[in-house]
Parts: sequence; C-alpha cells; structure tokens
Amino acid sequence: MTETPETPGTPEPPTSPPGGAQPPAPPPPPPPPETVADEYPLHADIVHQAEYSRFMPLVKWLLLIPHYIVLILLGIGALFAILISFFAVIFTRRYPRGLFDYVVGVSRWAWRVQAYLLLMVDPYPPFSLQDDPNYPARFEIEYPEDGVARWRPLFAWILAIPYLIIASILFQLAEILTFFAFFTILFTKKYPEGMFKIALVGLRWQARGNAYAYWLTTKYPPFVWA
Repeated sequence: MTETPETPGTPEPPTSPPGGAQPPAPPPPPPPPETVADEYPLHADIVHQAEYSRFMPLVKWLLLIPHYIVLILLGIGALFAILISFFAVIFTRRYPRGLFDYVVGVSRWAWRVQAYLLLMVDPYPPFSLQDDPNYPARFEIEYPEDGVARWRPLFAWILAIPYLIIASILFQLAEILTFFAFFTILFTKKYPEGMFKIALVGLRWQARGNAYAYWLTTKYPPFVWA
C-alpha cells in the first residue's frame, strides 16, 4: 500500500493547547500617554450630550436667576477668602485649606452655572459647593501640598495677563458659538460636537488663567488647545 505524498507548502492545522485550555488572551493595549493638559492641577470637564432638550435654551437664563443671587453672595465671601489667603501665603507659604476649598467650591459652582447658561448641559445645576460626580460638568483643583511661594500673591496676576488675554478671546468665541448652538438645538436637538469642544476650550482657558492669577495653582497654565 502506497502512502499519499504530502503536498508541499500545505500549512499544518493549528494544534490546540494540551488539555483543551484556551490560548492566553493578548495583553491589553497600553493606556494613552498623559498630555500636558491632563497633568495640569486644574481639571475641568463637561460631558457632551447626544441630544438636548429643544426648548430649554429659551428659558435657561431665566431659571438661573436663583443661582445668580447665590453666586453674588458667595463671590463676596470668596473675595474675603482670597484677601486672607494673600497674607497667609506671604507669611506662612501655605494656602489655608479651608479657604482654598471654599474658593474652589465657588469656582466649581460658577463652572456648572456657565455650562448650563451656555447650553452645554441640560440638568439643572445643584446648589452646592461640593463636587457632584453625577453632574455632567465637573471642576477640581489639586491642593498645593508643597506650599505657595511668597511672591505669588504679589505677582501671579501680572504673569497671568498674557494667558488671560488669549483666554478672554477664546471665551468670547465660546459665547458666539452658543448663539449658533441655540438654533441647532432648537431645530435639531443637537449641539455640534466640534463647536462644543471649541467652547469647552474657551471655558477651560479662562478657568486656568483665573486659578493661576489667584495663586490656587503654582504651575503656569499650558498654551495648548485643550
């Protein structure tokens, strides 16, 4: 009996691991590298919605009146907190933690109100200084554990001027985009994602510039589109 010769170049069938075990899964992809903006101690974000309420843009400014009143009072308190921290940093190089948390809380409240006013979120902002992980607009500043240099209360606002000039232009661009978003939401229930991202950049730049000017952060804000 003759043997059938093997066909040259025919691949052998894959062999299964002994015992019927499944081959090991490939390793997960490495996490994306952190960007300069990710490493910055101020973290501000707004979640883009797939769909927005069609008629809410007509009344959002009106519904925010209670927040305006509260923010005026909170802002007065923040001015006193910043004034006290001015002398505290000069004499102790420490930003009192309670004052820091209060100023960040007021900034967080204002961030949520801005996001609602500029039509970027539909849920009504909470009346709270604390972070709400369920709200689509988040704001946080890392506490400067290493202290704050004594010169910062005197000169940080001057150093922040170039950044704040650009930030004000970007924020005005965000306000212009809100005008167009008003109509896209009214007719399509959509806030175009490209417009949304540009507006978010404007808000972030303003927040970073203000935080540096009031020595809440000791790292100069990055000149990046993020």
